[in-house]
Amino acid sequence: MDPTTISLIGLIITILLFCLRVPIGFALAGLAITCTYLFYGFRFGDEFQAGRALHPTLTLISSNVFEFLHSYPLSMVPLFIALGHISYHAKITTDIYYAVRVWLARVPGGLAMASAVGCTGFSAITGSSLACASAMGRICIPEMLRYNYSPQLATSTVAIGGTLGALIPPSILFIMYGLFTEQSINKLFLAGVIPGLLSLAGILVVIFIWSKLKPDAAPVVDTTVSASERWRATFRAWPAFTLFLLIIGGIYGGIFTATEAAAVSMFFALVYGTLSRRLSWKDFVSSMKDTALQTATIFFIAVCAKMFVAFVSLTGLTHEVIGFIDALGLPNWAILVMIALVYLVMGMFLDPLGIMLLTLPFVIPLIEGMGMDLIWFGVIVVKLLEIGLITPPVGLNVFVINGVVNNAIAVHTIFRGVINFLAMDLVVLGLLLAFPILSLLLPSSL
Repeated sequence: MDPTTISLIGLIITILLFCLRVPIGFALAGLAITCTYLFYGFRFGDEFQAGRALHPTLTLISSNVFEFLHSYPLSMVPLFIALGHISYHAKITTDIYYAVRVWLARVPGGLAMASAVGCTGFSAITGSSLACASAMGRICIPEMLRYNYSPQLATSTVAIGGTLGALIPPSILFIMYGLFTEQSINKLFLAGVIPGLLSLAGILVVIFIWSKLKPDAAPVVDTTVSASERWRATFRAWPAFTLFLLIIGGIYGGIFTATEAAAVSMFFALVYGTLSRRLSWKDFVSSMKDTALQTATIFFIAVCAKMFVAFVSLTGLTHEVIGFIDALGLPNWAILVMIALVYLVMGMFLDPLGIMLLTLPFVIPLIEGMGMDLIWFGVIVVKLLEIGLITPPVGLNVFVINGVVNNAIAVHTIFRGVINFLAMDLVVLGLLLAFPILSLLLPSSL
């Protein structure tokens, strides 16, 4: 059996396993180990030789896993995850929301806008979209419902706001993209800033239009807030602003690497939570448990994906795919559109991290062959994955929000609200594709 046949059969089986909801880590690892074993078994002759295939298979798999887990930049993943949990328990993220809320109290859709900005602030502290949606959902949705906001607007705002955790640094997806493509994580973080703020601006515009067209969906909060109260609320959010400056300012100013920024910012959040007595010992233990669980999940998927990358490289499947696409003679823009459509369709069914790690071995050589910037393409990939978090039928953020409200608001109600934001997301995606400078301005000035 030739390598191409082995790899194609294995890839088809893996996709079928994904459709059957088999955990992506197990599917990728099973494919990689089995197909690598078959590759070496058939390599030494026409007949399968099981004994001679065992040693090279184990050597290849173990060496790739060891090399990946001993990567220094990988240490920032648990640090940023811990930062998010500690900041949540220390109410740093809550202060962001309330600071924005008092300034926008009498603006149409002000509470929804405050929720979107609060999600942005949370995203600038932790790198997980699902964690952002879950944490901010518990804070913002009850508040909006208390002031008679429509359930569609209240839930969909936090669902779309949570996706900013994938784009605004620090982002777990950017870290994994950088590790697998050998790109600078510092530059990837900076590349996500302007697109993230552009996405936030789009969300605020949609909320404003929604509130104007349907005033009953977002009643104006009839409260008077003095100037002194506004400034006090803003001052209480100083820890969040400090963390943002430590991460983004430290990286852009050349003071920290991304890994150092993760360590310093986590230490700051821990000290602040302890001294302010907002972080109890119970909260700290809970944060560490959640961090360990999330880190183990991400590392397991990443290690299995590393096995998959090694298998793809071994069998030469990537070269076959590139050769097939080159033979079509398509222009660069058509290939980009095809790649975008693949990500959008896969995003309807699969986990974002799994999609990225599954597709990178095939799309990165294509992008390099077209002479395009991999930092810019990283932003495009993450934006596409961000859209996938809210697209039916398996928009993960939507189901997270549904869990936050204890199923009191139906999933289809949240999806109907989210559709109002999808057109905006596609417009932002078009701008990022048409004007790469939006992503490359900050990294190029580093």
